[in-house]
Amino acid sequence: MRRLYVRIYLATLAALAAVVLLCAIAWQAIQLQPGGRELLFRMHSDALNLHLDGLGLLALIALAVGVAMYPLARRLTRQVEALAAGVDRFGAGDLAARVSVSGDDEVARLGRSFNAMADRVTGLIDAHRRLLANASHELRSPLTRIQMALVLHDTTPDAALLHGIRQDCAEIDAHIEEILLASKLDTVGVVLGESVDLAVVVAEESARLGIDFDVVPAAVPGDTRLLRRAIRNLLENALKHGRSGVEAQVRVAPSGSRVVQVLDRGPGIVEDERERVFEPFHRPANASETGTGWGLGLALVRQISTQHGGNVRCLPRDSGGCIFELVLPPPDN
Repeated sequence: MRRLYVRIYLATLAALAAVVLLCAIAWQAIQLQPGGRELLFRMHSDALNLHLDGLGLLALIALAVGVAMYPLARRLTRQVEALAAGVDRFGAGDLAARVSVSGDDEVARLGRSFNAMADRVTGLIDAHRRLLANASHELRSPLTRIQMALVLHDTTPDAALLHGIRQDCAEIDAHIEEILLASKLDTVGVVLGESVDLAVVVAEESARLGIDFDVVPAAVPGDTRLLRRAIRNLLENALKHGRSGVEAQVRVAPSGSRVVQVLDRGPGIVEDERERVFEPFHRPANASETGTGWGLGLALVRQISTQHGGNVRCLPRDSGGCIFELVLPPPDN
C-alpha cells in the first residue's frame, strides 16, 4: 500500500518537474531567437538572462504544489489501506470485519460495496450453519428409527418393520432434497423466464391430493417447477397439520396481485408462532422432542415466494383452522 502512495506522489512530482523542464526549454528557445533576449528582458528583469529568478519561482511553485498534494495523496492511500485491511481480515475468517466509510468518492463507494457484500456473505454462512445444524437434528430421528427397526427385524422379522424402514428412508430422501433446493435458492436464485398459470398448478396438485379447489386464471412470471413445489408444500402441510376441511383457492386481487390460499380446519396456530413456522425446521414450543416439526417445507415456500417477488403468510381462519396465503405480483404489461 505504501508503494501505491509513493507512486501517486512521485507521479505528481514528475508531472511538476516536466512542467518546469518544458518552461525552461521554452525559455531557452525564446532567448535564442533574434530579439528574444530583449523580449525576455522587457517581460521581466535583467536576472532572466541567467534564468535564476524564473527557475526559482517555478521550483517554489513545484514545492508548494508538492506539499499541498501530500495530504490529498495520503488521504486517498489511507482509505485504500483501510479497505485492504478490512478485506484481509474478512478473508482470514473475521466475518464481523467491516470498513469505515466517509465521503462519496470512488474509494468510499467501493467500501460500501464491500460492506454490503460482507453482510450478504455473512448472512448466507449463518443461514447455512443453522440449516445444517437443524438438518442434522431432523435426520437423526429417522436414522435412529431405522437402526432400531433393523435390530428388531434381525431378531423377529416383520413386514411392518420393513415398511417403516422404507418410510423413514423416504423421509430422509425428502429432507435431503429440500436441503439441496434451499441451498440452491440461496446461492443461485431464480430466472423468471416463463409464464405460469397458478390456476392450472393448483388444480393439478389439488386433484392429485384429493383436495377441493376453486380457481380462476392467474398467470405470473416465474419458474413452473419451483411454484409447483411451493403450492405442493402448502397443500401437503395443510393435510399433515390441518387434518380436515382442506381446500385451495386462486383469485386475482383488485391490485392485480395473484393470491393463492390454502385453508384447513386444524387446531390452528397461535399468533406468536404464525411467523416462525416459516423458519427452517421450526418446532413449536409445546412440541415433544419426538413430535413433528415444520421441517423445510414452509421455509422453502417463503424462499420461492421471495425469489418471485412475492410473500407468504399464515392467517387465522374463522371458526378455527389456518389460511396460508401466497401472494405474487402480476405480469408486467
